[in-house]
Parts: sequence; C-alpha cells; structure tokens
Amino acid sequence: MKRSKAHKDAAAKVDRDKLYTPVEAAKLAKETSTTKFDATVEVALRLGVDPRKADQIVRGTVNLPHGTGKTARVLVFATGDRAEAAREAGADIVGADELIDEISKGNRLNEFDAVVATPDMMGKVGRLGRVLGPRGLMPNPKTGTVTPDVAKAVTDIKGGKIEFRTDRQANLHFIIGKTSFGERQLLENYAAALDEVLRLKPSAAKGRYLKKVTFSTTMGPGVPVDPNVTRGITADLAE
Repeated sequence: MKRSKAHKDAAAKVDRDKLYTPVEAAKLAKETSTTKFDATVEVALRLGVDPRKADQIVRGTVNLPHGTGKTARVLVFATGDRAEAAREAGADIVGADELIDEISKGNRLNEFDAVVATPDMMGKVGRLGRVLGPRGLMPNPKTGTVTPDVAKAVTDIKGGKIEFRTDRQANLHFIIGKTSFGERQLLENYAAALDEVLRLKPSAAKGRYLKKVTFSTTMGPGVPVDPNVTRGITADLAE
C-alpha cells in the first residue's frame, strides 16, 4: 500500500522496536495523527487464546467513563410500549416486521451502528444473522442487546458503551476516544476496557494472555504499547 508523505513522516516518529508506556503511546498517537478531522483512537490487542474453541472466545461490553467521542446510532426491534420507550430514550430507528424485511434485503445498513431487540422479537430477528452477523451487529443477551429494557440499552450505548469480541486471529479491537480527547481521558477509557478484557480471561486459556497492544488513530501509524503495564496506567501523567 502506497503511503502519503505525512504518514511516512508520522511513522518515522515511532520506534517500532520500543514498547511505549500507555502514557507515552497516548501522547504519540495524538502527535502522529495525520488527518484534518478529529480522528478516532483505537486499541488493538493480541490475546493468547484459541478463538476456534468456544470456551476461549473473549466477548464483552464496557461503559467507557468518557464515552467514545461519537454518539452511536441505535436501531431497535420492538413493538408497543417498548418501541415507544426506545424512541423516548433516543433510538434512531425503531420497528418490527417491516424493518426486519428491509434489513434482510440489505437496506439501511449504513444508518445504524448498534442493534437492540426485545426477547420476543428474536425469533424473527434471528434470520438477520447473515446480514448483521458479519458486521458484528447481531443482538446478543450476553452483551445486553437482547433485553426487555430497551430504553436502558439505548441510553447505555449512546452514553459510551462499547462491545468487543476476538476475531479469528485472536485479535481484539476497541475505540477509546478521539484525538481531541485529553490524554487522561484516553487512558482512563483504555484502563476501563482493559480491566474488563482481563476480567474475562478464559480459564481454558494457557500461557501468556495479553501478548501485544497497539494504539493507533484513523490513518495513523500503530504505536506498540508495553502489555505488562495493566495497573496504574495514568500514574505517569502530570496532575
């Protein structure tokens, strides 16, 4: 892939042979952002799990203390009072049978970032797995997106709740904010997400669990982070 001069200049500031502390990485990620817009800051983890085995899949959610910097667009499958509650909570799209038909045809897929459904709708929503599944949007009780309390689910998602799941290569990605965030905000979000990932370590996983950590921004270079630093992440920040 051909890189721009700005990207090459930014990448030159990153020592690929060094493992940066989270504080150093947050500063460097912001410094090496090459976009004119407010770029997203993302974390990638390589975990010591075998995602081919069901008991080693790492999947969960966490409410970031400072949000993601982006208000997620939420689609809700519900009827009656629950549908109305979802609308009042700020859901962007609410519907039932007709909406399921639209989504099954591949329509409106660029209009939402998260999907919530009431339990009674899952019999019908289940057939959307081939459409929503590959996008990581299929509602699931384990992540709180299949629930009778759709209003709370919508509020949580719009307030900064993120979902994560290991891919086939045992990598896990999540957003910790925007380059406009202060370093403390980014690091506190990272700490919250990392704590949850560590808490979810599968008992069947053997050997080193957290193998590799990288911070990056939209179109920016990756910054290698020391995976051994999992506590006191903001300790080096000036008060």
